[in-house]
Formats: sequence, structure tokens, C-alpha cells
Amino acid sequence: MIGIIDYGMGNLGSVFKAFDKVGLNPKIINTKDQIKTSDALCLPGVGAFKDAMDNLKNLDIIDDIIAFIKSGKPFIGICLGYQLLFEKSYEFGEHKGLSIFKGDVRLFPVGVKIPHIGWNQLWIKKDDGVFKGVENGTFVYFVHSYYVNPQDKDIISTYTDYSVDFASSIEYENVVGLQFHPEKSQEVGLKILSNFKEKYKL
Repeated sequence: MIGIIDYGMGNLGSVFKAFDKVGLNPKIINTKDQIKTSDALCLPGVGAFKDAMDNLKNLDIIDDIIAFIKSGKPFIGICLGYQLLFEKSYEFGEHKGLSIFKGDVRLFPVGVKIPHIGWNQLWIKKDDGVFKGVENGTFVYFVHSYYVNPQDKDIISTYTDYSVDFASSIEYENVVGLQFHPEKSQEVGLKILSNFKEKYKL
């Protein structure tokens, strides 16, 4: 069972349907015990970084999410849930994240249309793992105004060009982070989720 964390910041319905379609056996969860007993965990999210951290704090599950990731069980962060894996964001001030990885979350440069919304390409750096069999330059669906800047470039799986080449995904050991929405990316999104299932034998 993969637990999809409901903390009031995500389109859970479409994520649930996509996970279910590839056989990931999803369940919507939001308690400590449910996190601990999940085989894998998904942190989705749409909205503001600070609000997300506040909501996780109010549910008192931040330490449980961090412990789950450190346990080595499979974890996938989507959009805002990917950004929260890093140390801090500069969205409406400076706000601390989960600090699983070193790096920060930055606003796109002045002069580009934000949010970055719609279809854009993945330039694949790691063609195994969740991007196994995914064609370089394929299009996926984005909705975001801020992007992740990982300190360790070796964890980056794909780049996407939107005035800057930003890290549109990461993979490191048991953690996958996707800036784009696989649940809105049609067949390629389902392929990536299928690869996640296969990679971690879920």
C-alpha cells in the first residue's frame, strides 16, 4: 500500500486514480500510524510552501515523514511535495523545509511568465529508474512558480528549460521527486509511475 498524505494541499483525487491505475494500491492517509504502516509514501501538493509546512506541523507528522524516508522505504514527492524535501524556500519570505536534501527553492527569473503552466520537455540525465523507457525530450505537465535548486547535482534525474535549466526531477536511493504532475501527464506520467512501482517492487 502506498499512502498519499492528505494535508489539505493537493489534488488527491487525480493522484489516487493514477496510482490506482498502475496498481500501486493507494490509500489517502494523514496520521502517524498510517504513515508508519505504509509500504511507500507519497507527498503531493499544490500551493504555498509555508502553508504546506504549517499544515504538516499542525498534523504533527513532520518527524514521521522524515523518519519514514530515513527508514529506506520508497517515497515520492510531487510538485510542492518535491520542493518540501529541500532545506528552504524563498516563496513569500524564507521558510524551512524538511531538509532531506541540501538546496533551496527559488522564484523563476524576472521576465518569464509565471506560473510555469502547461506542457514542457524533460531532458533526461538518468535513463534508468523511474525514467526507464521514457523518451528524451518528452513532454509532461507543469504548474509552478518556484523551482528546486539542489546542492548535489548528482541527484538530478531530469532538467527542464524555462528561462533556466531547472531540476524537474530527482532520484536518490529510496526517494523520487517530481516537479511535474505525473497524474496529469497522460501516458508518459503513468509510465513513470509504473517504473516507480517496478523499481521498488511495490
